[in-house]
Amino acid sequence: MKVIVTGSEGQLGKEVLRQFDKSCYDITAVDLKEINITNLDEVLSMVRRVSPDAIINCAAYTNVDACEKDFDSAFAVNAIGPRNLSIASKEVNAKIVHISTDYVFDGAGVLKDNNIRPYMEFDDTYPKTAYGKTKLEGENFVRLFNDKHFIIRTAWLYGEGKNFVRTMLELSKAKDEIKVVDDQRGTPTSTEELTRMIRCLIDTENYGLFHGTCEGQCTWYEFTKEIFLKKGITTKVLSCSTEEYPSPTPRPKYSVLENYMLKRTSSYMFKEWQEALEIYLKRQG
Repeated sequence: MKVIVTGSEGQLGKEVLRQFDKSCYDITAVDLKEINITNLDEVLSMVRRVSPDAIINCAAYTNVDACEKDFDSAFAVNAIGPRNLSIASKEVNAKIVHISTDYVFDGAGVLKDNNIRPYMEFDDTYPKTAYGKTKLEGENFVRLFNDKHFIIRTAWLYGEGKNFVRTMLELSKAKDEIKVVDDQRGTPTSTEELTRMIRCLIDTENYGLFHGTCEGQCTWYEFTKEIFLKKGITTKVLSCSTEEYPSPTPRPKYSVLENYMLKRTSSYMFKEWQEALEIYLKRQG
């Protein structure tokens, strides 16, 4: 199978390149220096030349605060880019895998029987940020232009590169105690687990919209405590509220996704977030 991987130098792109067996997949890896996905002519030229069986789009403008300040750039990368890739993939009859986000929801969760339940694929989307709005439009464009699509929403992703886990480990070296938000809830998800999901789907015709996160849920505070516990780090972790740790752009209070469609249409099951974290930390050394 011939596969184009966009955003190949990002966290997920690096993991896709690591996992996809070169004896089974002919990979063309591209990042911003090779291709501007916001330019339709460039995308069409590349896709026609390679003639892939599938495109895995890992490219995104993920700086949430920067998206608020520069909506046009965020829209270009997160919406127009996927649109162009979807148009081009359709022309050569290729599948497209597109990665989206929990930010397409409002961050309040879904109330059921006086309890908040995880978001499912069929729940209404109400993005509250420029990042969420542009990523949702990216989903819509992919769905519109190529019916052979796998749209995967994930959350709290970490892998090879700058991420929350590495930030906490670095802070633990410099501080005796750190404060971490304890009222935002989600599911830490490793790029290793997400890539395994992509591998499970890409050879099938099980097209559609999926949620893809590790199992279980926690707060950022609980996540940090688990990171330090597994690494034997003694730095004290103090819980704080979102109000005590303000950011320019509101972060979702509730980002837990249920992999409803994945569980009902495939055999793939994500690991619990604690197990995936342990595997990741062992790989880091």
